[in-house]
Amino acid sequence: MRIAVFSSKNYDRTFLDAAAERTDGRHQFTYLDGRLDKQSALLAKGHDAACAFVNDRLDRQVLGILAGEGVRLIALRSAGFNHVDLEAARKEGLTVARVPAYSPDAVAEHTAALILSLNRKIHKAYARVREGNFALEGLLGFDLRGRTVGIVGTGKIGLCMAGIMKGFGCELIAHDPKPDPQMENLGGRYVDLDELFERSDIISLHCPLTPQTYHLIDHQAIGKMKDGIMLINTSRGGVVDARALIAGLKSGSIGSVGLDVYEEEGDLFFENLSSKMIQDDVFARLLTFPNVLITGHQAFFTREAMTAIAETTIANITSFEENGVALHEVSVEKLA
Repeated sequence: MRIAVFSSKNYDRTFLDAAAERTDGRHQFTYLDGRLDKQSALLAKGHDAACAFVNDRLDRQVLGILAGEGVRLIALRSAGFNHVDLEAARKEGLTVARVPAYSPDAVAEHTAALILSLNRKIHKAYARVREGNFALEGLLGFDLRGRTVGIVGTGKIGLCMAGIMKGFGCELIAHDPKPDPQMENLGGRYVDLDELFERSDIISLHCPLTPQTYHLIDHQAIGKMKDGIMLINTSRGGVVDARALIAGLKSGSIGSVGLDVYEEEGDLFFENLSSKMIQDDVFARLLTFPNVLITGHQAFFTREAMTAIAETTIANITSFEENGVALHEVSVEKLA
């Protein structure tokens, strides 16, 4: 098959090419630096599939253009698919496939790194020491042992996170519409959201972005949390209302925030903007807080995860070519 790969970086090419070698060259890739939108979609002409990432645009208009250019498969290099208009894909006769799981450990471990860095002020200490400042004022942290960690979303990543925090001796509470017995095996228990907000010292978000979880963390939710709460989001940016975060940080009700995702990250993340002015005033305001640590959607970024993403993407493409059905297909019907 001929595949147009959008939003491709050097690392995408390295891992996709390595995975494709095992298919004896049956797939031909055209690597495109730009993101997929209504202009760049025309570059898919002559290709059977479009391979897209999390910040590519896959709305009704773009999907119509892709279908008109002969594309039959949308191969996502991600687990999330909230950026895809599945109903429009169905009407256009497009199959949408995703990577449902790659390395839950990668995301959970990055989440733990954010917690440790914020708590022990590692990012501040690193900058100080490089300037010859070895003072300890302002670097005081707390023991994780005995602290209550609230985990919202107990899929594979959430459960990995629970296992890590259990190792630190934390008390685990969780919320998920579909409880998993493994959480109880880890010594945790499920509670409603209000109790999780009220009791947690640290809240870690690992839920998908759905109409129910959009802005789950808003002014009202923050108002129910303990003063000094540490809030971590490595799930989807839209789960958190960034303006509500800023209000909580300004009032002091939020103690610290760790973000690997941001609601309007499409114009920021995965690009080198160091020579440009950031135009997003909300994001720029978040960067001014000394108790906010932001990484650019890198929680997934390990060798193991990239290998799994590439191999599953190739497997989806191969299955579609051979059987007309992708291994991990997403559709309106399957979600109903």
